[in-house]
Amino acid sequence: MVEDVVAERQGQAAPDAVLTRIGQLVMLHHAGDREEARRRFLGLWAEIGERGDPLHRCTLAHYLADTQDDPGDELAWDLRALTAAEEVADDRRSAYEASPGVRALYPSLHLGLASDYARLGRPDAARTHLRRARETARGLSDDRYGEGVRAAIRRLEIRLEEDGRPGDRGLPGQRP
Repeated sequence: MVEDVVAERQGQAAPDAVLTRIGQLVMLHHAGDREEARRRFLGLWAEIGERGDPLHRCTLAHYLADTQDDPGDELAWDLRALTAAEEVADDRRSAYEASPGVRALYPSLHLGLASDYARLGRPDAARTHLRRARETARGLSDDRYGEGVRAAIRRLEIRLEEDGRPGDRGLPGQRP
């Protein structure tokens, strides 16, 4: 995902160094160094600040959420990511309409929020964001990213159905 946004933005005069740095930290996290990735993500967040480029804040907060130990902290970062994505859409309305990179953020953002709410025992909020994830995922390509997001949506749908059954706790603590 970061790589897609970076590639899209590289059509500008110069590559986006912040998105490149975020991509490098995502690779660090996926390689298994969660604590170091979180530390570096937080350092980058301090550089960008609350008033930084909304695309940078959205992308960074979205990936920073995945490094959190506490579900409440994860929710807070995912909410920051969605708020920043909405700013991207507002700031770049015409670019948003034509930009698959920005549109592609929404299914994953809503999926993250749905998962957060499910882990926090708030199934109604989880279902609301899961519905939004499903609706926005319709616009995703049939590539590896799109298929991965749709598969994660299906897994969370099953988990929420199981959580609603008496005596069944589903899969607590697992993010789709």
